[in-house]
Amino acid sequence: MNFDSDYAMTIGGERVSGGATFEVLNPATEAVIARAPDASRNQLDAAVAAARTAFPDWAATPIAERRAALTALGDAVLANIDGLKRLLTAEQGKPHGDAEMEIGGAGMWLKGAATLELPVMVNEDSAERYSETRHVPIGVVGAIAPWNFPMILAMFKVGPALLAGNTMVLKPSPFTPLTTLKFGELAAAILPPGVLNIVTGGDALGPWMTEHPGIDKVSFTGSTATGRRVMQSASATLKRVTLELGGNDPAIVMPDVDVEAIAEELFWAAFRNNGQICIATKRMYVHADIYEPLKAALVTYARTVKIGDGAEQGTQIGPINNKPQYDRVLELIQDARDKGYTFLLGGDAANVPGYFIPVTIIDNPPEDSRIVQEEQFGPVLPLIKFDDLDDVIARANASDYGLGGSVWGVDEDRAFAVAERIASGTVWVNETQHLTPFAAFGGMKQSGVGVEGGLEGLLEYTNTQTIVRRRRPAGALPS
Repeated sequence: MNFDSDYAMTIGGERVSGGATFEVLNPATEAVIARAPDASRNQLDAAVAAARTAFPDWAATPIAERRAALTALGDAVLANIDGLKRLLTAEQGKPHGDAEMEIGGAGMWLKGAATLELPVMVNEDSAERYSETRHVPIGVVGAIAPWNFPMILAMFKVGPALLAGNTMVLKPSPFTPLTTLKFGELAAAILPPGVLNIVTGGDALGPWMTEHPGIDKVSFTGSTATGRRVMQSASATLKRVTLELGGNDPAIVMPDVDVEAIAEELFWAAFRNNGQICIATKRMYVHADIYEPLKAALVTYARTVKIGDGAEQGTQIGPINNKPQYDRVLELIQDARDKGYTFLLGGDAANVPGYFIPVTIIDNPPEDSRIVQEEQFGPVLPLIKFDDLDDVIARANASDYGLGGSVWGVDEDRAFAVAERIASGTVWVNETQHLTPFAAFGGMKQSGVGVEGGLEGLLEYTNTQTIVRRRRPAGALPS
């Protein structure tokens, strides 16, 4: 496969060029690296029509065959990991090592999702009647994936949706369309035409999908603000929705931790993928007994981390992916400066080409500050001191978000008891960001609707159907 040029959409199993194109930039250099197809409304209609045409046969395909196809697709992703990771780094900015982990994770997620089972519940099996509840595919799924993890977060949707018997129209972010377009070529060689269609485009394409009458469900990953608009648009036709949205994930660091042993792990909990992770630690509450040594250890470790072009050897943190997000992070940093908060590290834009912001750590800003209350989605971390456990749990929960959280402590039982009180969809103890296709992942409050992963995530792509059969003696007629 040629990973360097010639980008086309996949519609009905065929390569389709856009009537127009848009530029894709390398965020490390701000140079144009490709032009991607900009789908017209007619091309979206064609993709939806292809998915709808393919749906009856795919839904009727035995689930064992659907499993095999998804497994083969996962294997194809893994077989092309080198080319895909380099393309992902070029358009997203993350280092090659991180890109390889994402592509590998995408392939393994497909293979893992393929092993899930659709349950059948027998409600009654008596002499009078037989009743069962089963789960049937919804129809055509419109999937919208984000720019921070464009491949693996798309596979969160592709795997369970296709296993359940749906067909799909998948749209990647216009900031990171290229790797997904190449994935479409792999899929076209494995899946029947129309089962998985890939379309790319600018800001108009997403709303066209969410309001499209031929799409039965929308699965969206992105910001809470956009998620509200998706839900509003989908309501016109009562589309099913799964929304994985923003987070302002708290970490609570207990006083019994070994500061030197844990500092590196806590750093990456916040700064992995340059902080551009919905479940990254966005605010770190540190007990007063260890606050000073931990902040010193974090700063010391941060000074050893190499920031640069993800394609360069040794780079550990790349650039912010796109100019709008770059500007937003700088605006939050400026607000902290204007308020007079203390910066332990960073706080200025890097004076180089690309969307680079140095790792920035802010010392104990007030709870009502923007950098504590808002999701930064970048390399900025507020450290916040606490000394009362009940109070810090209340502060951690006093957010419109409820996606993830973590608790860190040597006394695992005590840490687990704290984790049980955190109002988030997933809470980790002594780790963070561990996800699996076998466990549900989703948000509380304004962090989303529905879940991805596990049996619960698979059932998000089904309708529930109960079938009841009245039993009568042979030859008997209804009375």
